[in-house]
Amino acid sequence: MPTLIEAFRESARQFPDRAAILTGSHRLDHQSFGALSDRVAAGLADQGIQKGDRVGLYGFNSPEFAIAYADIVKAGAVVVPINLLINTEEAAYVLSDAGARGLIFHHVLAEQTARVRRTASRLEFTVAMGGAVDGALSFEDLVKSEARVPEPNIDPQEDLAVILYTSGTTGFPKGAMLTHANLVANTKSVREAMQWRPGEDVVLVVLPMFHAFAATVGMLTPLTNGCAFVPVPRFEPELVAEAIHATRATIFLGVPSMYSVLLRLKNERAPLLSSLRFCVSGGAALPADVLHRFEAKFGVRIYEGDGPTECSPVTCVNPIGGLVKPGTVGLPVPGVAMKIVDDEGRELPDGEVGEIAVCGANVMKGYWNRPEETAEVFRGEWFLTGDLGTRDEDGYFSIVDRKKDLIIVNGMNVYPRMIEEVLYRYEGLREAAVIGEPSDLHGEIPVAYVVLDEAKPAAEAALRAHCRRHLGRHQIPRKFVLLAELPKNAAGKILKRQLRKRGEIERGVKIDTP
Repeated sequence: MPTLIEAFRESARQFPDRAAILTGSHRLDHQSFGALSDRVAAGLADQGIQKGDRVGLYGFNSPEFAIAYADIVKAGAVVVPINLLINTEEAAYVLSDAGARGLIFHHVLAEQTARVRRTASRLEFTVAMGGAVDGALSFEDLVKSEARVPEPNIDPQEDLAVILYTSGTTGFPKGAMLTHANLVANTKSVREAMQWRPGEDVVLVVLPMFHAFAATVGMLTPLTNGCAFVPVPRFEPELVAEAIHATRATIFLGVPSMYSVLLRLKNERAPLLSSLRFCVSGGAALPADVLHRFEAKFGVRIYEGDGPTECSPVTCVNPIGGLVKPGTVGLPVPGVAMKIVDDEGRELPDGEVGEIAVCGANVMKGYWNRPEETAEVFRGEWFLTGDLGTRDEDGYFSIVDRKKDLIIVNGMNVYPRMIEEVLYRYEGLREAAVIGEPSDLHGEIPVAYVVLDEAKPAAEAALRAHCRRHLGRHQIPRKFVLLAELPKNAAGKILKRQLRKRGEIERGVKIDTP
């Protein structure tokens, strides 16, 4: 298995003049991309970065983000992407937990970076992309480095390329350790399963590139296969449609909420998407109505897939050009095996609900500095995803539910405990419980059930403002339900299943009673 560095270099060798990154009127070919990332890698080495060191990456979708990602890897170091939606306290925790020595950030995030740096005391230096920032090195100066390009001795099976922090249902985020072999294997699986055309396809990436789906499918797959990607920093339907048309993009990656919003484009704008060969949806279940209406309006097929961060992340997708089963996440991609198991790890027959387990070269090495939690999710070579699902007679997998209380908002993991801890810091709050509620637009939304000393009329607005100060946008509860008390068992534990049932009744979901 080659290293990710070798995969970058081979792509540049085979497709030197083909576009690698397209933004508006700017075009960066694979040879130039390789040269730029080599120079910055040399600049990082000049700052003392060595094999195995961790370097944070904090920025928007942009050419600089991709160059920074590649140069960290080429220096032999490990990329630690920072989720732009989390608050600076959590960002500092991620960098401190990873032991990051440096941080490359977009200059518009200078204020946030300053707050992060005050807490993440291990950071030795920062590098600003896109503009000058006092106290930070300049990305442009690193590009001009004349230092020797590093040639780290990488073991693709053992050495890490990236640590992606993923939320759980309790505690703080955990760092999924992905090796060079994990990512190279997954890009190969993506290329084969999605029938990418090396040297030809153009993928539009508006999903955040700090996220596993966009990073692997939208950035690494084109950069290692002579293809191009179009980084778009924010999701606006008109902006996305114009970018697809201007770049003749052939592949679009999205989460269900994006397809719902794109449907709002006027009919006369539909031809702007005519260059697309297909779209891919992940992160949450895509409502069948949205799928059918999108395909009817734009004449473009959407293929649903899935995969957790710990699997690099793609594990399955509906076959491109083959039988599509709406509501399923499709078939395992090449090189990946999946099965449904019970609590003892025994494989279950088709049609029975159990936990989805995955095995393959794409599966992470483990959680950073968390051997016990790593052991909990592995049964030999099989990774337990925490998703409850089924497999049908044709081998298609469907996700039925989350095994734990994890909430998935627009493909982003949100864990209730963090929200609850913030809520408990609100003066006058006695009890709080957060659950996920299905949403056609967002996949799921957080809903907070709270008990206050005094349920004042302005309480909901005050709670929302409190959450805005301490949580990322995707973590803020979309609903606050004020109750006199929360349901509990004999031991005093809050019964979230009763809150879920209450929500289902309020939404008009039929509840079967014995």
